[in-house]
Amino acid sequence: MIAFGPIPSRRLGRSLGINNIPPKYCSYSCVYCQVGKAMKMDIHRDHFYTPEYILEQTREKIRQAKKKGEKIDYLSLVPDGEPTLDINLGEIIAGLKTLGYPVAVISNSTLLWRTDVQNELLPANWISVKVDAITEGVWKKIDRPYKSLELPGILKGIVDFRKKYKGIFTTETMLARGYNDSLEEMEKIARFIAPLNPYKSYLSIPTRPPAVKSVNPPDETFLNAAFHIFKQHMDPVELLIGYEGNAFAFTGNAYDDILSITAVHPLRQEAVEQLLKKAGSNWELVDHMVENGELIQTEYGGSVFYIRKLHRKTGE
Repeated sequence: MIAFGPIPSRRLGRSLGINNIPPKYCSYSCVYCQVGKAMKMDIHRDHFYTPEYILEQTREKIRQAKKKGEKIDYLSLVPDGEPTLDINLGEIIAGLKTLGYPVAVISNSTLLWRTDVQNELLPANWISVKVDAITEGVWKKIDRPYKSLELPGILKGIVDFRKKYKGIFTTETMLARGYNDSLEEMEKIARFIAPLNPYKSYLSIPTRPPAVKSVNPPDETFLNAAFHIFKQHMDPVELLIGYEGNAFAFTGNAYDDILSITAVHPLRQEAVEQLLKKAGSNWELVDHMVENGELIQTEYGGSVFYIRKLHRKTGE
């Protein structure tokens, strides 16, 4: 399927996804990948679907969405592989922009050292680049790159691209227990990302079945610490650890609001108290949520924080 959705996306609102790459054709074989192990790994760009076919399929999906009254905020190149491997990427982005919606591209950053890839991405309205590690051993362990890729070149490519790019630039760092979940690595990543001045920096966890079945998210205490390490270097930072939608929306329903906010942002105890006061509720609700395993209480920098409890695998 070339075009799918629109689906809810915390980063992009209602996103109409576009699959410009055949399944599992990628430059990484990340341990946490939700589409499974890469079937063909490469860094050489190639022809896949024609731009005309992609545009035709996207137009039809837009027509269907409009007929059903469904809103579309972004057309998003978020395929089952790395979108920049498509040698027609520039033509595809240009064509999509004629359809009347902003265009987003979610990339693993591996080809950003190429000037042609940088230039083809410049017209996109919103870009996400992946930075899972700065230490080479950690990078190879979690992202399992194509044999000829070099991390310094990828990082330099990100920096060079950022100097040119005028759209909405974001970063994403996927966290996996036992792979890149050290405070030292978080400090290195944050120090690299901060000078890029991202519109927003995302910390995410595996929320769907990963390529390596033993992969799990770090615990909530580490996530809280990682969040605050990033916050010391840049703002805004957001966690992607819960369900899509409704983040930061104050509805007056204290239970729903606490769950939605703590899925993207650890809440200091004083902030929870203020939220409860606005909603006309009391601390018994928080105690109940902790007892029921919906919230975790943790500490960082001498302050108490609450973060949404992660859904673990059965038997973990």
